[in-house]
Amino acid sequence: MASSETISLREADSVEITTVLDNTSDLLLPSSETVRRPWLGSTLGRKCLVAEHGFSATVKVTGGETSESLLFDAGLSRDGLMHNLDVLEIRANEMHAVALSHGHADHTNGLAGMFRRLGGLRMPVVLHPDAMLQRKVMLPDGHEINLPPPDRRALRHDGVEVIEERGPSTLLGDLVLITGQIHRATDFEKGFPIHWAKVGRKWQPDPWIHDDQAVVVNVRGKGLVILTGCGHAGVINTIRHAQTLTGVKRVHAVIGGFHLSGAIFEPIIEPTVRALKEIAPELIVPAHCTGWRATHAIAREFPAAFVQNSVGTRFVIQG
Repeated sequence: MASSETISLREADSVEITTVLDNTSDLLLPSSETVRRPWLGSTLGRKCLVAEHGFSATVKVTGGETSESLLFDAGLSRDGLMHNLDVLEIRANEMHAVALSHGHADHTNGLAGMFRRLGGLRMPVVLHPDAMLQRKVMLPDGHEINLPPPDRRALRHDGVEVIEERGPSTLLGDLVLITGQIHRATDFEKGFPIHWAKVGRKWQPDPWIHDDQAVVVNVRGKGLVILTGCGHAGVINTIRHAQTLTGVKRVHAVIGGFHLSGAIFEPIIEPTVRALKEIAPELIVPAHCTGWRATHAIAREFPAAFVQNSVGTRFVIQG
């Protein structure tokens, strides 16, 4: 699958992905060697993890003498991100970068709370330029849901280096790939038809949500670990794009939102599951906006690979 677009991505010795925010929290889920759950006893009598309609994760990658981390997305509420980082004892000021999957508020609003706490800390925030567009969802009954973008002025005021990049880029010593704009290749992942964006002074259809991007790590001896936010580009498009960019066919894990919830997207659950069978990841963790029907279908069809996500869960993948 290598092409002229192939990115030189270093193999990682290990990667740890911790779910900081997601739609659900379940402290009774079991742990395993790969999946580490928060211990219920450690939360009794102290602050508890919170769940919300949003997504955020930390990615810690190790390769050789390099061991660094980044934040991927920041959740919906202003304070939920920092609250859960505190409970998980993850120090935000020790992270080296922030990457945003796209500009929707349920993935970006927590940045304001984090940078308010950290003050003038200089940290690069990597995003696609379209993440800064005003967006809305226009429902068939005429109601509209506004989706405000990150506040560019607030970010710059806090001393953050905003890096707008349409194409792929690497971070953390070339151990992490940010996919950039994802090529749409499947015949069933057709975007979000009721999604609009304000370009200039005019609202126009924005079904493709081109700013949607993912995080990719190539773990030695295991293959690709792919982390999505909402997966608006389509989880299969995302996986295939990652394979093409890296020249690595083997996919070890796919974690994050697959956006298969609701009447518009449920019809593509079947072809998505069929394509996932061809790719055959060893770990599949549907989260956030995947939806209960799709999650049940994935759990049924991938009994060994499926893992239920929950706030505070840490996935440890070692080469």
